[in-house]
Amino acid sequence: MAAPPEALFLDGRGLKELPGSLRRETRLRHLDVRDNRLASLPEWLGELPVLESLSIGGNPLRGIPREVTALTRLRRLYVHELRLQSVPDAIGDLAGLRTLDLGPNRLTTLPERIGELTALETLYLAGNRLSELPDAVRRLGALRYLGATDNGLAALPDWIGELGRLVELRLYRNALTTLPAAIRTLHELLELHLHHNRIGALPETIGGLAELRQLDLHDNRIAALPAAIGRLARLRRLDLRNNALAQVPAALARLDRLQFLDLRGNRLDEIPDAIGDLLALEKLDLRWNRLVAPPPAAARLRERGCVVLGP
Repeated sequence: MAAPPEALFLDGRGLKELPGSLRRETRLRHLDVRDNRLASLPEWLGELPVLESLSIGGNPLRGIPREVTALTRLRRLYVHELRLQSVPDAIGDLAGLRTLDLGPNRLTTLPERIGELTALETLYLAGNRLSELPDAVRRLGALRYLGATDNGLAALPDWIGELGRLVELRLYRNALTTLPAAIRTLHELLELHLHHNRIGALPETIGGLAELRQLDLHDNRIAALPAAIGRLARLRRLDLRNNALAQVPAALARLDRLQFLDLRGNRLDEIPDAIGDLLALEKLDLRWNRLVAPPPAAARLRERGCVVLGP
């Protein structure tokens, strides 16, 4: 006789209800029922003794059922694309959650009790209607990944710097105009994605992100870069295309691990000659600027095999 399953993938099956036989699957740890026609969940779901991962997104549920918040052993919960307008306070009962996917939905805020999820490492809030990061998020000190793309965020709170374990922060396609100085305390951050905002300048404290590998700033309104950007010693990728840069600082030449530099669609008529000394650089894109001839730095980079696009 086959052993009871520990994982069941019933996604996209057109199910209108869950099979009653599932209540006997006492070893079930992973259940995926997303993209079905489930309008409700059975009461016995909350009694599955060892369930750790549950995906119910893409169903016509009217909210997060109480049966879900009874699953106190849950470590990963995916409730995306449910048209949620609110999250129940009982979400705070899932104290062991490591991953919570709440997007895309229609959320304008989060309950205060979400701050009780102190083991949470991954929080997806993409594609909602948030105008600010809810204050309760500041209590999630274990967060490693925070994604709040495609919302209406107009500013980042100073307390963002309290999330000191973040390694990836995705805030693109919002309405941000600046970054708080407190961002300097995100000492473990590896990736910062801020494209398609309205950022006009970066704070000098950006230089405090000593572990940063990727900085994505394309499609903003940045007119100048602080010299402190040269302190991002581990940076590999820097995307600045489609901004308003008339010049870039010579400090960029200190980024000796930089492999990819995109300066397309700015207002540059020259670049610092020292950029030609970036030995790790593999690609430099200078198209759609005001350069009328190849700068000396570009010629040196081409000679050693770097791909340079532009004049």
